[in-house]
Amino acid sequence: MFVVTADQQGSTRRGDRVAHLLAETEAWRAVEGPTFVLPLERTVGDEVQTVLADAPSALALVLWLHRTGGWSVGVGTGAVTQLAESARASSGPAFVHARTAVERARSRAVPVPVVVAGPGAAAAEHATALLQMLAAVVRRRSRAGWEAVDLVARGMRQSEVAAHLGISDQAVSQRLAAALHEEEVALHPLAHELLDAAGQEE
Repeated sequence: MFVVTADQQGSTRRGDRVAHLLAETEAWRAVEGPTFVLPLERTVGDEVQTVLADAPSALALVLWLHRTGGWSVGVGTGAVTQLAESARASSGPAFVHARTAVERARSRAVPVPVVVAGPGAAAAEHATALLQMLAAVVRRRSRAGWEAVDLVARGMRQSEVAAHLGISDQAVSQRLAAALHEEEVALHPLAHELLDAAGQEE
Protein backbone atom coordinates (compact mmCIF):
# COMPACT_ATOMS: atom_id res chain seq x y z
CA MET A 1 0.00 0.00 0.00
CA PHE A 2 0.95 3.65 -0.18
CA VAL A 3 0.76 6.23 2.58
CA VAL A 4 0.88 9.87 1.48
CA THR A 5 1.62 12.50 4.10
CA ALA A 6 1.56 16.19 3.16
CA ASP A 7 2.62 19.12 5.30
CA GLN A 8 1.50 22.67 4.50
CA GLN A 9 4.29 25.08 3.70
CA GLY A 10 4.36 28.49 5.38
CA SER A 11 1.13 28.04 7.34
CA THR A 12 2.05 30.81 9.76
CA ARG A 13 2.09 33.26 6.83
CA ARG A 14 -0.74 31.85 4.75
CA GLY A 15 -3.09 30.52 7.39
CA ASP A 16 -4.33 26.97 7.80
CA ARG A 17 -5.42 25.59 4.40
CA VAL A 18 -6.21 22.03 5.49
CA ALA A 19 -10.01 22.35 5.48
CA HIS A 20 -9.89 23.94 2.02
CA LEU A 21 -7.63 21.16 0.72
CA LEU A 22 -9.88 18.41 2.08
CA ALA A 23 -12.94 19.92 0.39
CA GLU A 24 -11.08 20.44 -2.90
CA THR A 25 -9.73 16.90 -2.83
CA GLU A 26 -13.18 15.38 -2.38
CA ALA A 27 -14.39 17.27 -5.47
CA TRP A 28 -11.30 16.17 -7.41
CA ARG A 29 -11.78 12.52 -6.38
CA ALA A 30 -15.31 12.57 -7.76
CA VAL A 31 -13.88 13.39 -11.19
CA GLU A 32 -10.53 11.60 -11.21
CA GLY A 33 -11.53 8.54 -9.19
CA PRO A 34 -8.26 7.45 -7.51
CA THR A 35 -8.58 4.54 -5.06
CA PHE A 36 -8.37 5.78 -1.48
CA VAL A 37 -8.28 3.03 1.14
CA LEU A 38 -8.78 5.67 3.83
CA PRO A 39 -9.93 9.26 3.29
CA LEU A 40 -7.49 12.15 3.32
CA GLU A 41 -7.65 13.63 6.82
CA ARG A 42 -5.90 16.04 9.13
CA THR A 43 -3.47 14.19 11.35
CA VAL A 44 -1.88 16.93 13.45
CA GLY A 45 -1.51 20.67 12.97
CA ASP A 46 -1.43 21.52 9.27
CA GLU A 47 -0.56 17.99 8.11
CA VAL A 48 -2.80 15.59 6.18
CA GLN A 49 -2.48 11.88 5.47
CA THR A 50 -4.18 9.08 3.57
CA VAL A 51 -3.71 5.45 2.53
CA LEU A 52 -4.00 4.47 -1.15
CA ALA A 53 -4.33 1.07 -2.73
CA ASP A 54 -2.11 1.36 -5.79
CA ALA A 55 0.68 3.29 -7.48
CA PRO A 56 -1.53 5.10 -10.03
CA SER A 57 -3.67 6.49 -7.20
CA ALA A 58 -0.61 7.54 -5.21
CA LEU A 59 0.89 9.31 -8.23
CA ALA A 60 -2.40 11.03 -9.02
CA LEU A 61 -2.64 12.39 -5.47
CA VAL A 62 0.97 13.57 -5.44
CA LEU A 63 0.45 15.51 -8.66
CA TRP A 64 -2.87 16.89 -7.42
CA LEU A 65 -1.21 18.19 -4.24
CA HIS A 66 1.45 19.92 -6.32
CA ARG A 67 -1.19 21.35 -8.61
CA THR A 68 -2.94 22.95 -5.64
CA GLY A 69 0.46 24.16 -4.41
CA GLY A 70 1.97 24.82 -1.02
CA TRP A 71 2.53 21.25 0.23
CA SER A 72 5.58 19.15 1.06
CA VAL A 73 4.68 15.58 0.14
CA GLY A 74 6.04 12.29 1.44
CA VAL A 75 5.12 8.93 -0.09
CA GLY A 76 5.68 5.85 2.05
CA THR A 77 5.53 2.40 0.46
CA GLY A 78 5.38 -1.05 1.98
CA ALA A 79 3.16 -2.88 4.43
CA VAL A 80 0.28 -1.48 6.47
CA THR A 81 0.06 -3.92 9.38
CA GLN A 82 -2.90 -2.33 11.14
CA LEU A 83 -5.58 -0.71 9.00
CA ALA A 84 -8.08 1.12 11.19
CA GLU A 85 -10.94 3.49 10.34
CA SER A 86 -8.56 6.42 9.96
CA ALA A 87 -4.97 7.01 8.94
CA ARG A 88 -4.19 8.36 12.40
CA ALA A 89 -5.19 5.08 14.03
CA SER A 90 -3.42 2.86 11.46
CA SER A 91 0.18 1.70 11.54
CA GLY A 92 2.88 -0.22 9.73
CA PRO A 93 6.18 0.27 7.90
CA ALA A 94 4.55 2.32 5.14
CA PHE A 95 3.62 4.96 7.75
CA VAL A 96 7.20 5.05 9.05
CA HIS A 97 8.48 5.48 5.50
CA ALA A 98 5.93 8.25 4.85
CA ARG A 99 7.19 10.11 7.93
CA THR A 100 10.79 9.80 6.74
CA ALA A 101 9.77 10.97 3.27
CA VAL A 102 7.82 14.06 4.34
CA GLU A 103 10.62 15.12 6.69
CA ARG A 104 13.03 14.99 3.76
CA ALA A 105 10.53 16.77 1.50
CA ARG A 106 10.48 19.72 3.92
CA SER A 107 14.22 20.22 3.49
CA ARG A 108 15.47 23.13 1.41
CA ALA A 109 17.98 20.72 -0.10
CA VAL A 110 15.16 19.00 -2.01
CA PRO A 111 14.56 20.81 -5.34
CA VAL A 112 10.84 19.94 -5.53
CA PRO A 113 9.08 19.01 -2.27
CA VAL A 114 8.17 15.37 -2.89
CA VAL A 115 10.11 12.33 -1.65
CA VAL A 116 9.44 8.58 -1.84
CA ALA A 117 10.70 6.18 0.85
CA GLY A 118 10.33 2.42 1.19
CA PRO A 119 12.15 -0.87 1.70
CA GLY A 120 13.43 -0.74 -1.88
CA ALA A 121 15.81 2.15 -1.28
CA ALA A 122 17.30 2.36 -4.79
CA ALA A 123 13.89 2.28 -6.47
CA ALA A 124 12.63 4.86 -3.97
CA GLU A 125 15.44 7.24 -4.93
CA HIS A 126 14.66 6.78 -8.62
CA ALA A 127 10.95 7.28 -7.95
CA THR A 128 11.75 10.44 -6.02
CA ALA A 129 13.74 11.88 -8.94
CA LEU A 130 10.98 11.09 -11.43
CA LEU A 131 8.15 12.39 -9.24
CA GLN A 132 10.08 15.59 -8.63
CA MET A 133 10.33 16.10 -12.38
CA LEU A 134 6.62 15.37 -12.93
CA ALA A 135 5.67 17.64 -10.02
CA ALA A 136 7.82 20.43 -11.47
CA VAL A 137 5.92 20.15 -14.76
CA VAL A 138 2.58 20.31 -12.95
CA ARG A 139 3.61 23.23 -10.76
CA ARG A 140 4.65 25.34 -13.77
CA ARG A 141 1.62 24.62 -15.95
CA SER A 142 -0.43 27.70 -16.79
CA ARG A 143 -4.16 28.08 -16.26
CA ALA A 144 -4.67 27.95 -20.04
CA GLY A 145 -2.62 24.77 -20.15
CA TRP A 146 -4.73 23.18 -17.42
CA GLU A 147 -7.92 24.06 -19.31
CA ALA A 148 -6.77 22.02 -22.29
CA VAL A 149 -5.21 19.21 -20.25
CA ASP A 150 -8.32 18.73 -18.10
CA LEU A 151 -10.61 18.50 -21.13
CA VAL A 152 -8.33 16.00 -22.88
CA ALA A 153 -8.18 13.95 -19.66
CA ARG A 154 -11.98 13.75 -19.71
CA GLY A 155 -11.85 12.10 -23.11
CA MET A 156 -12.40 15.03 -25.47
CA ARG A 157 -10.72 15.01 -28.87
CA GLN A 158 -8.58 18.01 -29.72
CA SER A 159 -11.22 19.39 -32.08
CA GLU A 160 -13.82 19.13 -29.32
CA VAL A 161 -11.52 20.92 -26.90
CA ALA A 162 -11.07 23.70 -29.46
CA ALA A 163 -14.82 24.06 -29.94
CA HIS A 164 -15.44 24.00 -26.18
CA LEU A 165 -12.85 26.72 -25.51
CA GLY A 166 -13.68 28.74 -28.62
CA ILE A 167 -10.14 28.58 -29.97
CA SER A 168 -8.45 26.94 -32.96
CA ASP A 169 -7.11 23.38 -33.10
CA GLN A 170 -3.65 24.90 -33.48
CA ALA A 171 -4.10 26.92 -30.29
CA VAL A 172 -5.09 23.76 -28.43
CA SER A 173 -1.98 21.99 -29.76
CA GLN A 174 0.15 24.90 -28.58
CA ARG A 175 -1.40 24.83 -25.12
CA LEU A 176 -0.85 21.07 -24.76
CA ALA A 177 2.71 21.35 -26.02
CA ALA A 178 3.52 24.18 -23.61
CA ALA A 179 1.94 22.16 -20.79
CA LEU A 180 4.19 19.16 -21.66
CA HIS A 181 1.05 17.05 -21.50
CA GLU A 182 2.17 14.15 -23.69
CA GLU A 183 5.59 14.03 -22.06
CA GLU A 184 4.07 13.95 -18.58
CA VAL A 185 1.54 11.23 -19.35
CA ALA A 186 4.16 9.10 -21.13
CA LEU A 187 6.17 8.93 -17.89
CA HIS A 188 3.28 7.76 -15.69
CA PRO A 189 3.79 4.02 -16.35
CA LEU A 190 7.47 4.28 -15.36
CA ALA A 191 6.50 6.21 -12.22
CA HIS A 192 4.02 3.45 -11.33
CA GLU A 193 6.70 0.78 -11.78
CA LEU A 194 9.20 2.63 -9.62
CA LEU A 195 6.64 3.27 -6.87
CA ASP A 196 5.75 -0.41 -6.81
CA ALA A 197 9.43 -1.40 -6.75
CA ALA A 198 10.09 1.01 -3.87
CA GLY A 199 7.70 -1.05 -1.76
CA GLN A 200 9.61 -4.30 -2.31
CA GLU A 201 12.52 -5.51 -0.25
CA GLU A 202 15.81 -5.33 -2.14
